[in-house]
Amino acid sequence: MGGVDKGLKLLRGKPMIAWVIERFAPQVDELLVNANQNLDRYAQLGYRVVPDALEGFAGPLAGLQSALAEASHGLVATVPCDSPCLPLDLIKRLHGALQGHEADLAVAKTGAQAHPVFCLCQKSVSSSLTEFLTAGGRKIDAWYAALKVVEVAFDDNPAAFSNVNTEADLAALESQRPA
Repeated sequence: MGGVDKGLKLLRGKPMIAWVIERFAPQVDELLVNANQNLDRYAQLGYRVVPDALEGFAGPLAGLQSALAEASHGLVATVPCDSPCLPLDLIKRLHGALQGHEADLAVAKTGAQAHPVFCLCQKSVSSSLTEFLTAGGRKIDAWYAALKVVEVAFDDNPAAFSNVNTEADLAALESQRPA
């Protein structure tokens, strides 16, 4: 989107992240917003904002690293700010699979496609993530390949994992009836 902060792009009159928060907040006990720019604007949403601990833009794993360090609970869930239609039962389903398989990490999946930025993980994965990032790793699936992971099927709602990456994506979503 041309370097624009996607979370603050307006969708039906409010920032995309507000749509995400509306769906995500009821599913969790604590909500942290990971942002590295426009911190004051994100703070106006009423949640604690935590920037990446790593210098430079290191991607979603750097945000997860910060969340793991700052969260006050033993489990941490992540969702991106550019997926405003996330499932209302995302955490319930990920949590059930995480516990049922005694996994380190539960990841949403549709069809053959895993969606690793939609995950729930044990806080105990923090040290392995820090080691991975310190060694220069950035790819989520490369990091979690060493963990006990369970993929959770969301084939009943694949559109929920669509990202808004372009102005055309945003316009298409704008024209759809709200879910």
